[in-house]
Amino acid sequence: MGAMSLWHWIAVIVVVLLLFGRGKISELMGDVAHGIKAFKKGMSEDDTAAKTERGQIETGNTEPVVVDEAKRQAS
Repeated sequence: MGAMSLWHWIAVIVVVLLLFGRGKISELMGDVAHGIKAFKKGMSEDDTAAKTERGQIETGNTEPVVVDEAKRQAS
């Protein structure tokens, strides 16, 4: 009684498809994928900035690092 059988899952999937349609679910999954990619890109940029700052502190260089925006956008 506590576990859901195969028929329960089939009924749930049919109801979800009827409510949202195939196209809407595809769009939603695409949006989730874009969000994950943006999150990963943001995390890698933070790591790069932290490594640059750490390198400046270790070498004693206090001048700010200038990052070429064209190179950043190309990657």
